[in-house]
Amino acid sequence: MTRQDLYNQIQLKKSFLCLGLDPDLEKMPEQLIASSEEPLFDFCKAIVDEVQHLCVAVKINTAFFEAYGETGYASLSKLIHYIKSHYPDLFTIADAKRGDIGNTSLRYAKAFYEAMPFDSITIAPYMGKDSVEPFLTYKDKHAILLALTSNHGAADFQVAKNAETPLFKEVLTTSLNYENADRLMYVVGATKAEYLKEIRTLVPDAFLLIPGVGAQGGSLKDVFENGANKQIGLLVNSSRGILYASKGEDYVAAAAKVAASLQNQMQKLLI
Repeated sequence: MTRQDLYNQIQLKKSFLCLGLDPDLEKMPEQLIASSEEPLFDFCKAIVDEVQHLCVAVKINTAFFEAYGETGYASLSKLIHYIKSHYPDLFTIADAKRGDIGNTSLRYAKAFYEAMPFDSITIAPYMGKDSVEPFLTYKDKHAILLALTSNHGAADFQVAKNAETPLFKEVLTTSLNYENADRLMYVVGATKAEYLKEIRTLVPDAFLLIPGVGAQGGSLKDVFENGANKQIGLLVNSSRGILYASKGEDYVAAAAKVAASLQNQMQKLLI
């Protein structure tokens, strides 16, 4: 899926919403867990089916599947294949935060781009060029580098005040020299919206994956006004706010209501 394809979907759906799938058995409706043989898959499938017309991307947090071993991996594989076969216009993200020496990264790329047909994967860039470039060898696939994250610990390294140039700026500027750098996207937390204008001067054309709107308190309006480019260039993720809008039998309808509210806000910003 190309950046132009993604922009076309944003225009069509009047949305730049990314649905985050973090299925937590401790937060899911008890009646679903009791009645389902595959609760991770069934929970996610039901919500995707209901909100797919409101979003342009789906981000699957692989840890919430990996935690359950063999059955979790089976549900993860089943879910991504279901999404790609039923909703091929959704941009899919493996939120796996991989990154290792070159030959290992190549195997991770093979796992998430071939065995499980994701369009993209989140990457920790700490090990540098040879750990990132293997993910950029696949045409129309994308690596999403962690640049400036929304968690409190981001201040430890990413924006350390004793550094002449903050690490997140080094990540952005250095990565532009990687081979096939046009296939890069970046994670920038919504709680760091004050940095977005500066980030846009460094990566004016890249798509930014923006977590932190909703449960973490980030402002959608601030993100859009400071971070949008000519192709919008934003994928604003909401996970917990949508998934756990209700723990009752109405969980699907409640999730759709929250997603529709976000899409409506986005539509107004896009006008």
